[in-house]
This record gives sequence, C-alpha cells and structure tokens, in this order.
Amino acid sequence: MSKIAIIGGGAAGLMLAANLCLDRVDHEIVVFERGERVGRKLSATGNGQGNITNLHVKDGGYFSSEPAAAARAKEIVRAYDNTKLQAFFEKLGIILTADDRGRVYPASRQASSLTDGLRYYIQHKGIKTCTGSLVTGIEKRNEGFSIRYKKDGDSNDCYDYADIVVLCTGGNAAKNFGTDGSGYPLAKSFGHTVTPLQPSLVQLKTNADHIKTLKGIRVNDGVLTARTPRGEHALQGDIIFTDYGVSGDAVFRMSAFIVDQIPSGKVELCIDFLRSTDEKTVLSLLKAKQNTYPNMEKTELLFGVVNNQIGRAVMRRAGGDLTKAASLVKRFTLTVTGSLGFDYAQVTKGGIPLSETDEDLQSRLAEGLYFTGEILDVDGECGGYNLQWAFSSACTVAAAIDKKYTK
Repeated sequence: MSKIAIIGGGAAGLMLAANLCLDRVDHEIVVFERGERVGRKLSATGNGQGNITNLHVKDGGYFSSEPAAAARAKEIVRAYDNTKLQAFFEKLGIILTADDRGRVYPASRQASSLTDGLRYYIQHKGIKTCTGSLVTGIEKRNEGFSIRYKKDGDSNDCYDYADIVVLCTGGNAAKNFGTDGSGYPLAKSFGHTVTPLQPSLVQLKTNADHIKTLKGIRVNDGVLTARTPRGEHALQGDIIFTDYGVSGDAVFRMSAFIVDQIPSGKVELCIDFLRSTDEKTVLSLLKAKQNTYPNMEKTELLFGVVNNQIGRAVMRRAGGDLTKAASLVKRFTLTVTGSLGFDYAQVTKGGIPLSETDEDLQSRLAEGLYFTGEILDVDGECGGYNLQWAFSSACTVAAAIDKKYTK
C-alpha cells in the first residue's frame, strides 16, 4: 500500500482524495491543509452558489502561456468532462443543475454543499486530514519524500514521509482563503519553474477621465470588446462603473482573455451601450431631438436612449458634437491600466509549465511528484471552467497513481 500526501485541501486536493478512494481504498492518504478547515475557497465559489462546471467545457475555454499546453489542457478536460464530474458528485449524493448560460450548480445553490459532499466522503473512507498544517519543505528521500510542516501553535517542525506527493496548493488568488503562492517554492525546490503570474477573473482598472460621474451605474447586457496586441475579443454581459474602472459579469469574464496583456500598456476596452441599435440610427435620433428641443442643453439629448448619467458623460466627452456622441454610444473606449490584483481575483493565470510534467501530470524532474489544479499554468474562462480543471486534473493524477502504484 502506497502512502500519498496531498498538499492542499482545496477543490483539487479534495477531488483527488475522493477519486483515489472512490470505489476502494488501496492507498494510505493524508491531506495537509494550512487553514483551519478544508474547502474554504470552494465554499465561496460562484458567489457562494457553487458554479462547479459548465456544459460547454468540451469546446475549450482554457489558457496557458504555452499554446501546446492549452490544447493539452483541453484534452485532459475532455477525458474527464462535465458529465463525469456530474456523475462523480451524484455518487457523493449531490444533484447538479444547469442555468440557461450552461453554468452548473448544486441544486441547493449552496457552494458549501460541494465541500460537504467531498469532506463527508473522504472522512467516511478514513482519509486523514491535517488542518492547520503548513508544509514548508519537501525533499526526495530514497523512493519517497520527506515532508516538513508546521502545526498551528507549535514552534517546532513536524515531519512525515510519503511515497507519492501531489501539490494541490492552488495559486496566488484569494489570499484570504490561504492561497498565497506557498506551493510554488515547494515546486521550485525540485527545479521546476513558474511562469509570470497574473490575477484573472478580476475587476479592471482604467483611466477615469471620462467616467468620474458614473460610479455605481450598471450597463445591463452591454457588449464589451477588448483590443490587445494579440487581437480583439468581444462578449456580452453586465458592466458596472466604479471609482477605479469597471466591474461586473462581462468584465470578470473578459479579464481571463486580457490580463496577461495589460503590462504591454496597449489594452483598450470598448463598450457598446446599445447593441440592438446602429450608430446611424442614434445619430438620426439625436439630430431629430435637437430640432425638436432647440433650447435643450446638449448634455441632455441622450435622455431615453441610455442612462441619463451615461448620456451626459458621452456628450461631455464628445464636446457636444452629435456625430462623435453617436459614435461614443456604440464605441465608448477606456484604456486598461491594471486590475485590482490577487486579493480580489478568483484565479491565477500562470504557474508550473505543463511541459515540465508528463501526460499524467507527474513531474519530469522528480518521480512520484504530481500537480493538480491552479498551481499549473492553466486557467479557464469564468463560469465553472476552473473548477472543472481542478476535477479533470485530479482525475488524471488519480488514474495514474492507481495504475502505477496499486498492487
């Protein structure tokens, strides 16, 4: 019987533990979690509602700094897709349902249901969970690994030994849940590298010159287009103006496509306030209003067309020129200057390159060392893609361990 140490009791670590004992228990398994309880970030996902996957994950939606790695991630997800994830949770006693955008949630609409299902199951199977245990070092010892860790409230180092180690520590995002990048030094100690890290699924900072009066205003179902050195990407959703830039569903989703391009200084957002009306129609309406109300302030001419505050901001930016105003209604541009950073991000873009792992996500530098989830240089779109990656990568590793180490 092999002893397996899972470093990190988040989504990937819990899914791995559960998959390793799903039908039988052929391994001794211990989960090291630095926090006081497992699955804290999982319990908060999807605004607490638990957006665990998406009906469209087979189509892609995954990113990596290596083009070949993005394609490989897609194949890993296809091998263990949303239908298999749904069957997995049903085995744990949890029903999943999808909304009209393909986002899949527990029927309870409580993300904590997912954590509870995983936690109860691994407890039932007798898996040891060491909470309050921060792993500070891992060393190769003969055929296995020596693990050094600190327990909460104990100044002395503790040690354990395992035949197999799986790093499921997450990335740099949402440090309030304990994901502060502590897994990267553990990987680097074996010679692994870490690609540049960027916060993803996060609010964006922009120049504020033309939006100072728009704080708190929501554009419902607008069209957001990003222009970067890599090209353009457009999507539809809610956009919220803030004192630092923009937030909202469309912005979170867009950030996955552009945050790694922000350092170039050449990322621009373009908002279409009226997706169902063309620029020519807007201009004709403005001219007609000006003829009807010759004494009206030009800043008021967009009343009834867009939100009044947005209309005034557009007209001020256009300097009262109706042609420019019509153009701005359809193409209101903002230069992206940054994001709110890892403290507000849901996901980390970047990590351990997939090229440094084999087809089973085992380290090419240390036999018996595996990686799952966000610590790898793979991230996904908003809408359940990243938790699907946690599950798919965990299943890949579980299958490899079962095949290689089960006697």
